[in-house]
Amino acid sequence: MESQRNISEFILLGLSYDPNMQLFCFVLFSFCYVSLLVGNLLILVSILCSSLFHQPMYYFLSHLSSVDICYTSSVTPKLIGDLLVETKSISYGNCMLQVFTLHFFGGIEVFILTAMAFDRYVAICKPLHYMIIMNRTRCNLLVLAAWAGGAVHSFPQLFMAILLPFCGPNEIDHYFCDIFPLLKVACTDTYITGVLVVANSGMVALVTFFVLFVSYVIILFTLRNHSAEGRRKALSTCGSHMTVVVLFFGPSIFAYLRPPTTFPEDKVFALFYTIIAPMFNPLIYTLRNTEMKNAMRKVWCQAYFQRKPTINFKKTIS
Repeated sequence: MESQRNISEFILLGLSYDPNMQLFCFVLFSFCYVSLLVGNLLILVSILCSSLFHQPMYYFLSHLSSVDICYTSSVTPKLIGDLLVETKSISYGNCMLQVFTLHFFGGIEVFILTAMAFDRYVAICKPLHYMIIMNRTRCNLLVLAAWAGGAVHSFPQLFMAILLPFCGPNEIDHYFCDIFPLLKVACTDTYITGVLVVANSGMVALVTFFVLFVSYVIILFTLRNHSAEGRRKALSTCGSHMTVVVLFFGPSIFAYLRPPTTFPEDKVFALFYTIIAPMFNPLIYTLRNTEMKNAMRKVWCQAYFQRKPTINFKKTIS
């Protein structure tokens, strides 16, 4: 690989050149990242320490929260640190690692969201067979398939990035390393590589979004036969899922399902699927979910009272 490149690092141009804007972004994204970590950890611990972990929907949600933390942590800490320095450099090895982790955990998130949609489809459309279909073995297989799907998606991205030759320009007009910005600074014809990226990332995003959209249309069609209370509860849950899907897949499809080029708007859209959507996941899945709120209240209140010191008064009889 060394013969194909004569650079050891890349320079990230970041979000803005304005120092005041960089300071504002530092405060904003630091708050977003801390909120994301706290929110997803609250969900993860609350599910693991309650009976909700044995329910398929919350089992998948616990995995989604852990993947959200890993996915955003592959990009956001570097972004926050770079906002405080003038030269935003990243080594070649760390750049390739960022390409891999971003697509690996992003792919896992896509497939876990698909598994959650399948869970809701079975719960609403086949309620009598729900516990048989969504048994723990099948849930484990779906999660394993999500991790395998993330690997199958990310390794080709990594190999395409590693095989790119770099012989001069090393400034990447982005705040993280991704395949399209790397194609722009590669010193070779990247048309075929760009088509392969669109066929991989773009089609994965589009096909998955289409599958999710069709599944929710079927769910909404099936809800006509439910009671008003059943429709309200199902629509609340599915509405939460659809909000997450739109926040994540909308910008992703814009970023990857198009001719292999870069636009200034890419950085703004990338913020949605790398920071904003994972940050809002805890709010979306808890504020409209009574079971989740009750579990969090029970787990954390119980933990508080167990740690609170108690004073025992003993009556002595002389």
